Amino acid sequence: MTMVDLGAQTRIVAQLAAAVTDERLTALTPCPDLAVRNLLGHILHLSVAFRDAARKDLGATTDTSPDAAVPDIGPGWREELPKVLDDLADAWRDPAAWTGLTRAGGIDLPGEVAGAVAVDELVIHGWDLARATGQPYAPDPDALDTAHRFLLAAAEDTGRGGGIFGPVVPVPEGASLLDRAVGLSGRDPQWRP
Repeated sequence: MTMVDLGAQTRIVAQLAAAVTDERLTALTPCPDLAVRNLLGHILHLSVAFRDAARKDLGATTDTSPDAAVPDIGPGWREELPKVLDDLADAWRDPAAWTGLTRAGGIDLPGEVAGAVAVDELVIHGWDLARATGQPYAPDPDALDTAHRFLLAAAEDTGRGGGIFGPVVPVPEGASLLDRAVGLSGRDPQWRP
C-alpha cells in the first residue's frame, strides 16, 4: 500500500455525520445489530484508535478490540467527531505513520497495513452511514481505490475465509468500484433501510 491522504475522505464522513438528524440516530444500518448512533460511535472510536496508531501512541485506544462493546455516542459527539476525523487525517499525513509496526484493535500490524485499514473503515462505514440515512455518497477516489485493493487482497487471502466483515457478496459484472468494494466488505450494495 502507498501513502494516502485521508483528508478528503474524513471530510466526506464528517459531512455525512453532520447531516444526521436526531430522529435518524435509531435507524438501522447495514451493520447487523447497529443503529446509526452505534455506527457513529464506532466511527468515533476507530478514528481515535487509528489516529493513535499512526502516531505510534500505543495504549488503551489501540489495544481495545472493536468487538469489546457496542459503541455509542455521547452528548458532545457532533463537535467531537469532526475534530477527531481531522486529527486522524493529520496523523496519517506523517510518512512515519506508514512505516514500522503499530497496533490497532489489539493487533500488531505494519504501519502501511494500519493505514489501509483506516482508509477502508472510512470508505465502507461512510457508505454504511450514507445508506442508513438516505444520503448520497461519493467517496474520495483515492480512498476508494485503496479500500478496494485492500478488500480484494483480504478476500483472496484464503486464511481469512472471504471478506473482512463477512462473506463476500457477489456483484454483477460492470458494477461500480464502490459496489465492488462494498460487496468485498460483506455487504449487499443494494441494501436499503
